[in-house]
Amino acid sequence: MPRKGGVVVYLPQGHLDHLGDAPAHAAPSPAAVPPHVFCRVVDVTLHADASTDEVYAQLSLLPENEEVVRRMREATEDGSGGEDGETVKQRFARMPHMFCKTLTASDTSTHGGFSVPRRAAEDCFPPLDYSQQRPSQELVAKDLHGTEWKFRHIYRGQPRRHLLTTGWSAFVNKKKLVSGDAVLFLRGDDGELRLGVRRAVQLKNGSAFPALYSQCSNLGTLANVAHAVATKSMFQIFYNPRLSQSEFIVPYWKFAKSFSQPFSAGLRFKMRYESEDAAERSTQG
Repeated sequence: MPRKGGVVVYLPQGHLDHLGDAPAHAAPSPAAVPPHVFCRVVDVTLHADASTDEVYAQLSLLPENEEVVRRMREATEDGSGGEDGETVKQRFARMPHMFCKTLTASDTSTHGGFSVPRRAAEDCFPPLDYSQQRPSQELVAKDLHGTEWKFRHIYRGQPRRHLLTTGWSAFVNKKKLVSGDAVLFLRGDDGELRLGVRRAVQLKNGSAFPALYSQCSNLGTLANVAHAVATKSMFQIFYNPRLSQSEFIVPYWKFAKSFSQPFSAGLRFKMRYESEDAAERSTQG
């Protein structure tokens, strides 16, 4: 996610891909917007959709003038402009008390509970008294909207395992969770427990993100963006990097670094990338 005060490159074509089936009148002519725009991040406001709990950001961007871009390009070329990005692993290192689990059919069944990996339970939840025959406790976790959810955390079974029982089915039903969705638990430094959900990628579509797509008739229209770029004035967009394969907000250092890689038609390559669970994966093409 872009940081306030940072410099990014805005890619209009990627934004169009992000909007998907946006009304035709929302898109300006190709000549109205350059292929890429250097911008300063003026503000970042985080939101969560009321119906899906999907998180997204409202970015306020200000096109940079040519002199600033020239100085940044020179700094990059002489090596003084370092990477101001942060990897997924570094972000997870700052949030050690967190786990994410993809829900199974058992986790989402009406009469089942939520099976929690032992290491995740011991790291994220308050400690259980294992001297008891059936160690258990009540957990209270807040979702992204501040709603409190109460769960019974118990350690039982053969072999023994950590389960969330009472209260879990109500949470699944209210959030309309299905197998393949993911649940995240996070314990802050203050000990407060928070939780969120991630919808399965294959279920994503425009209708699931009304706030993102309402921008077509609101402050984020590409027509407004084209005018803002032409007049060097601030514009606002909604941004969810998980919604589209096309990144349209790229850190400046990453954009500049890409020019040092020689690519030619027909070249085969292997690309390494980071997934949301902090694992490093690769693909070939």
